[in-house]
Amino acid sequence: MIPILAPFVLMWTFIRELYDLFKSPQYRAILYWMGLLLVTGTLFYNRVEGWGLLDSLYFSVVTLAIVGYGYLSPTTPASKIFTIVYILLGISFFISFVSLLAKERQLMFKQRTHDNVSDPADTEHG
Repeated sequence: MIPILAPFVLMWTFIRELYDLFKSPQYRAILYWMGLLLVTGTLFYNRVEGWGLLDSLYFSVVTLAIVGYGYLSPTTPASKIFTIVYILLGISFFISFVSLLAKERQLMFKQRTHDNVSDPADTEHG
């Protein structure tokens, strides 16, 4: 039973940490830009390529996540040029977000380990 719930627990933990990070202006700005990029990409591919909204969003996410499955691909010159710019901007924001997230996790880990280690001055007087 527990292995079935593990992905949900991990997803809930990730969402909760994103919510906590959203309180910080630097993370909020990156998340806004990532959201704006996804909306822009979704609407662009929907209108120019004629894909449905779900396919357009899927392609936008797969492209920004550097996965590139290849099920969908731009067919018009305008879409190809847009995709080049979209990838360069998107990867920059994605890497910035992941970098900030990793730094925050490292800081949280250091704080947790520091909180778990007792102060030597306390043990001398105790």
